Amino acid sequence: MRKIRKAVIPAAGLGTRFLPATKAQPKEMLPIVDKPTIQYIVEEAVQSGIEDVIIVTGRNKNAIEDHFDRSVELEVFLDKGDKFELLNLVKNIADMVDIYYVRQKEALGLGHAVYSARKFIGNEPFAVLLGDDIIYSAEPCLKQMMKYYELNGGNIIGVQEVALSEVSKYGIIDGSKISSRLYKAENMIEKPSPQEAPDLPLAIMGRYILNPEIFDILSELPPGRNGEIQLTDAILMLSKLQDVYAYCFEGKRYDIGDKLGFVKATVEFALRHEDIGSRLMDYLIDFVKKYEQEGQELRLVSSRGIETIPAKKAAVSSLSANNLSAGNLSGK
Repeated sequence: MRKIRKAVIPAAGLGTRFLPATKAQPKEMLPIVDKPTIQYIVEEAVQSGIEDVIIVTGRNKNAIEDHFDRSVELEVFLDKGDKFELLNLVKNIADMVDIYYVRQKEALGLGHAVYSARKFIGNEPFAVLLGDDIIYSAEPCLKQMMKYYELNGGNIIGVQEVALSEVSKYGIIDGSKISSRLYKAENMIEKPSPQEAPDLPLAIMGRYILNPEIFDILSELPPGRNGEIQLTDAILMLSKLQDVYAYCFEGKRYDIGDKLGFVKATVEFALRHEDIGSRLMDYLIDFVKKYEQEGQELRLVSSRGIETIPAKKAAVSSLSANNLSAGNLSGK
């Protein structure tokens, strides 16, 4: 079985959900604690054994290239200031992997973004990692999938089971179980209603291993939903010709394409952070205790002055000290 050496990371979107923050900077450069979101994705690829990363960008995305490039002036400044830990941190970003960039010249969807990388991929299998999905796990999600690829071949999609009430947010795979975590994909439905979803809804979570034949399909695929070239449609067509598997990976997935999901990721990664985690934990526990006290109002300072929020014990019962524990942040 051929080794997966290359990964495609689409990063050409406009980030409209995060306006005005993304008006003058790429969404992929918004930080979660002290790293831009795209760095988490690249690090997963590197930790999985990927040798070459292709980032598909659009206009106004130069900050991504700058981030993964050398910054000589900054390195000299840190060196003169004897800030060697930070210096090594900055150097490692530029040295972690070979990164190439290709422009998606038209916003024609995820399938078109992947197709834009075809010349870099050539005739070999490759991975796709979506920037809106950060996955925290003991073993990198892509590495888990690569192990199954080496055993089974075919094409593999990273999935997790979701509640029926959530299926309309995802592409859903209907499949037959092969082993504890592996399913044979038999159908794919884009954002179905609960009535349309299979009994075991497996949601596509932004990780793929694909054979190069997908490019032949994408080249002839007509636009689908919203007039875009849909990767899911191409994979469904590919499943008629080759095996397509769904792998239910271990780990906790964060939807950072959503504001609330982004905030949740920021809080939980901060709680895991060596420098600030314990102090943030103390702050959150104290915050919740104050908010849960019967009849007490929470006072917050905002741009409108001091605001009071009535105590709602039931609304924050899930944010108790017990739930703000390391065990609930493990990603298992």
